[in-house]
Amino acid sequence: MSDIAIKVEELGKLYRLGEIGTGTLSHDLNRWWARMRGKEDPFAKIGETNDRTTKGSSEYVWSLKDVNFEVKQGEVLGIIGRNGAGKSTLLKILSKVTAPTTGQIKIKGRIASLLEVGTGFHPELTGRENIFLNGAILGMTKSEIRAKFDEIVDFSGVERYIDTPVKRYSSGMYVRLAFAIAAFLEPEILIVDEVLAVGDAEFQKKCLGRMKDVSVNDGRTVLFVSHHLPSVRSLCETGLLLEKGGIKLFDSVGAVLEKYQNSDHSKHDGSRSVLPVQCPIYFTKWSLRRTGVTSLDNHSAYSKDLVTFELSVLCEHNLDKVEFGFILRDHDSNIIVGINSRDNDRDFISFAEGIHTVLFEMVLPIKPGKYEVDLAIAASGNIVDHWVSDTKLSLLNPYDTVLDDKWSGLVNVDFNFDAYA
Repeated sequence: MSDIAIKVEELGKLYRLGEIGTGTLSHDLNRWWARMRGKEDPFAKIGETNDRTTKGSSEYVWSLKDVNFEVKQGEVLGIIGRNGAGKSTLLKILSKVTAPTTGQIKIKGRIASLLEVGTGFHPELTGRENIFLNGAILGMTKSEIRAKFDEIVDFSGVERYIDTPVKRYSSGMYVRLAFAIAAFLEPEILIVDEVLAVGDAEFQKKCLGRMKDVSVNDGRTVLFVSHHLPSVRSLCETGLLLEKGGIKLFDSVGAVLEKYQNSDHSKHDGSRSVLPVQCPIYFTKWSLRRTGVTSLDNHSAYSKDLVTFELSVLCEHNLDKVEFGFILRDHDSNIIVGINSRDNDRDFISFAEGIHTVLFEMVLPIKPGKYEVDLAIAASGNIVDHWVSDTKLSLLNPYDTVLDDKWSGLVNVDFNFDAYA
């Protein structure tokens, strides 16, 4: 392990659903007896794959199973996957918050983790005291912490509150100070979960810059979990894609992101897989209507076509002051189209109980590819339904030539050109 910072071998984590604890006394005795004889946990054999969309027959679930990978010193690893894929469980095991059920982990160096807001902080202590507490936990001396103290406070931007108990901090201030401590107290390995999403855009940019700096200039290892794919792409060199507790792909970050973006385990008919409960009005389905094109399915069109998005809506009871939001996002989650039903001077809409159809008509001169359909309904100014469809919009190349011959940007506008002497 001369240049290996983290080595994970046959890692697995088994959880019991439903109740707190490991089960009955007989379960614990059976486990103990199997362990004394050097045998496998008998309940691990009946554990099922962690698929949150289905109801299994066992009360034991493998949150992680048969996970193997290595991270080199100074490498930045991006860990991605859907909710419930096992990302946070993996980071908790690496951070020694919880123990694995099977397998082993070899770690070279000290670890600093940001897993959730407030991790490692004592709420009654001030920001200053928590800096020294976290430094002591990392094995640093007081003089070493003092040498870094001003940098930590300056980066966090909470100097005015540094002698105030952190229980009075906002979640954003918590994260600012926690990240500054983790980044500047010089751990060999820095683990960052989705917690940075709590901070504002400016601070997120600072954090990404700092993580890149500690990796490139200081040779430290970074494990980064985020659903914001552009951040993963810009920061990380390699990627780890988790799916249902196992490794789907461990490769370059570009290959992993492409695999993740192209995987679609859900319906392709525009229907909503799970309808909301106790919602006064909500989307049930979307489809496309095209002018003069009949050869494509209901969720595809040629770029620059005139298209109409048909949104099926179910209203549970009469509602006033209703408006609709429509967003298309690219594979990096950037908003390409963002419109509201009131943008073209349309007033609020009133709906009676029953099924309705909402139409958005537009021309899409954007680059061919797959786009995420993100929809929202607001009533009396409050969002009552937000649906990101599992079915993506497919925009196809309208030209017979190679795409790059006609398309050099995101938008391909129609134009006229002339020149005069």
